[in-house]
Amino acid sequence: MNNTIKTIFAAGTLALSLALGAVAPASAAGSISVVVTPTDPEQAQAMRMGLTMFALVQGMSENGGISQNGIGNMAGVIQNGGSNQAVIVQEGDGHVGTIEQNGDDNSCGLFQFGEATESHIEQNGGETCMAFQVGF
Repeated sequence: MNNTIKTIFAAGTLALSLALGAVAPASAAGSISVVVTPTDPEQAQAMRMGLTMFALVQGMSENGGISQNGIGNMAGVIQNGGSNQAVIVQEGDGHVGTIEQNGDDNSCGLFQFGEATESHIEQNGGETCMAFQVGF
């Protein structure tokens, strides 16, 4: 008898929820991020060279730049120091990305794809990284 009451109550609750529109369809929203950093000076030099070549092929300066293809994207670069390099690429809509570089010899590439990713990277001298994000 107890199980019957529970079943009736559960069925009634579900029916009422559906009737009132309280049950919304599931949606998959999120992102995946991967950050790559070198483990030795040779890897850092290779990453910097690759980022420089990418920037030049994309029509940016060797110190980097911003490329956006989509709607509602926001990007910014702040550099306080010398020999810094920052590249931000946004493909898709609704991305937010910043790179702040303090000190000298920083290098960073931020690549955002898909929809609505957000990343804020700070470097403080002699750091190298590449960050890849995909939003869905």
